[in-house]
Amino acid sequence: MASPGEGDLALALEALLRQAGSANDGDTVARLEHLTGGANMETWRFELRGADRAISRSLILRRRPAGMSSHEMLPPPLSLATEARLLNLAGRAGVPVPTVLAVSEATSDLGEALVMTCLDGEALPQHLLRAEDFATARRRLAFQCGESLGRLHGISPADLPGELRDLSWEADLDRLQALSDYFGNVSPAHQLAINWFRRQPAPQSPRVLCHGDFRNGNLLVGPGGLQGVLDWELAHVGFAAEDLGYLCARVWRFGGEPPVGGFGSYEDLLAGYCSVGAYQPTIRELRFWELYAALGWGLVCLTMRELHRSGADPGLERAAVGRRLCESEIDILLLLEDLDP
Repeated sequence: MASPGEGDLALALEALLRQAGSANDGDTVARLEHLTGGANMETWRFELRGADRAISRSLILRRRPAGMSSHEMLPPPLSLATEARLLNLAGRAGVPVPTVLAVSEATSDLGEALVMTCLDGEALPQHLLRAEDFATARRRLAFQCGESLGRLHGISPADLPGELRDLSWEADLDRLQALSDYFGNVSPAHQLAINWFRRQPAPQSPRVLCHGDFRNGNLLVGPGGLQGVLDWELAHVGFAAEDLGYLCARVWRFGGEPPVGGFGSYEDLLAGYCSVGAYQPTIRELRFWELYAALGWGLVCLTMRELHRSGADPGLERAAVGRRLCESEIDILLLLEDLDP
């Protein structure tokens, strides 16, 4: 039996889906399950059952918790209505994404939320990288990721929501410097990376819609490969190679040896990307953006540590991420040695 809070949530979901035309009178929400994972959003899985209970659909609720803590130095999160628009754009471009069924505003009974179809697959990186039943998927996944990113980056800029962050290269480096300075510039490795980027020519890859968090952990994978791309809250306008290099960052390999998410090669990733687009990145460009991702991860660690220490969000997840600062520093030094020996 659902708790009183879950009962209210089920009623709000039923009303939203009926209003959106995605449920009929008499359809009911059942088997609400609060899923683990996700520092910034609630995710629930549930069934929508027909009045005769003969047919049910498995759906996903993504909801912004009331009073969610962020940080004044971080870009404001995208609204879930904008995420829904991006999912629709990506789906039409051929990127595997859930289908959005309904969106609610922050002032509604449900709060700011979206409801979408539930795709089959596994997102847990440790399972994907080691389980024998994903062996075939691992051989295909880097190419498929490149292919999906190529399709995403091919979306016309004219179709993009105006809410998306769109910073010039210099403005973005200023943002990273300001964030480092805010935390007392405690990491010489971080400052070394920022200084190195200042000395480089501005990136030349096209400006496109970037997912912003395209990585192992946000990819839903089945035995045959990529099934879905999840968690679009960091989407922005950026450089095409940024998404590719981010996927290769060591932090998202979860102990796997291959550079692309711990499961694939640079060559397969680039082959998939180039199969659907005119722009052809180089491996050096990917390494450039791996360094950028390592710097960004370090600043995320500092931000999470501050949220925990200040008491704004004393949860264990913030503290655990904050303790991983040294990972980014080691990666930065190794990457700089490779890029600028």
